[in-house]
Amino acid sequence: MEYTNKQFLLAKRPEGMPEDDCWKLNENKITSLKKNEILIEVKYLSIDPYMRGRMNDSKSYAAPAKIGEPMTGETAGIVVESNSDLFSLGDKVCAHKGWQTYIKAKDTDAALIKVPESNINLSSFLGTLGMPGRTAYFGLNRVGKPKSGETIVVSAASGAVGTVVGQLGKIYGCRVVGIAGGPEKCAYVKDVLKFDECIDYKAGNLNDDLKNACPEGIDIYFENVGGAVTRAVAPLLNNGSRVPICGFISQYNEKDMFKVETPFHVLGALEIKPEHRFFVVTEWADEWEAATKEILQLVSEDKIRFKETITKGFENAPQGLRDVLTGKNFGKQIIEI
Repeated sequence: MEYTNKQFLLAKRPEGMPEDDCWKLNENKITSLKKNEILIEVKYLSIDPYMRGRMNDSKSYAAPAKIGEPMTGETAGIVVESNSDLFSLGDKVCAHKGWQTYIKAKDTDAALIKVPESNINLSSFLGTLGMPGRTAYFGLNRVGKPKSGETIVVSAASGAVGTVVGQLGKIYGCRVVGIAGGPEKCAYVKDVLKFDECIDYKAGNLNDDLKNACPEGIDIYFENVGGAVTRAVAPLLNNGSRVPICGFISQYNEKDMFKVETPFHVLGALEIKPEHRFFVVTEWADEWEAATKEILQLVSEDKIRFKETITKGFENAPQGLRDVLTGKNFGKQIIEI
């Protein structure tokens, strides 16, 4: 057996929006497997906002991507060769092994997750049924701690994380207000996902629209974007409110993150501060399987819906990341190899 693996290696660290010269397309041959190794043919590559932060050489919750190594990211594929008792040919697997088209891995590698059998497309296990869905689930339940009747506001409401947060909020009996960019995304959030309201932050009346949508204030704000949205939310936060901070995409291309006004500055300046913290989905890694099962059940009952933007061609991964950082994609951004 011989397979040609294509990889996007990180070539240099970007300033601002990452251009094509930040990556180098590399090819290498994969031949023999050692004992207890498997080979995965990648079908889909996930594109997520956090990837921009990994391109910087700065202190963060996770180590930066290394120059000359494959760009950080998750993929989903099928086992095409197996020298292992744990994986059979045809098994579907998600792997956190970077931007590449074939993955050779030890069968006990913690970065591999077997995909449960279902009639749902494999790509969805990188979105709603993958890391973004789990991020929504744990961020809302463990940090947000929703109670029936409360008001939840979700920024980036049409994105891979936000869609799940809002729909879970509705299932838990909360009033859910989304914030998204543009009439098409807002209509989807309201009409298809059944949020109570969705505010178009591009329409120019963010503060007033939000105030009108939240007459009883805000109990939980699920933070994905930072910037102007956080500033609009802050004065409406009720006493005892909680703010799970998943990320702040509007500021990911800033040259110096230490000079940026983050959600921590905005919330920390309030007289009555909400309970707020940054969280990472790996905090609950031992519960991932159970959470995915629960979300899968809700998807199969049509209680959680989702949308994907699938772009064909591995070579389009860099553009896919730029699309995510500028909000061009709709729903979860996936590259089909």
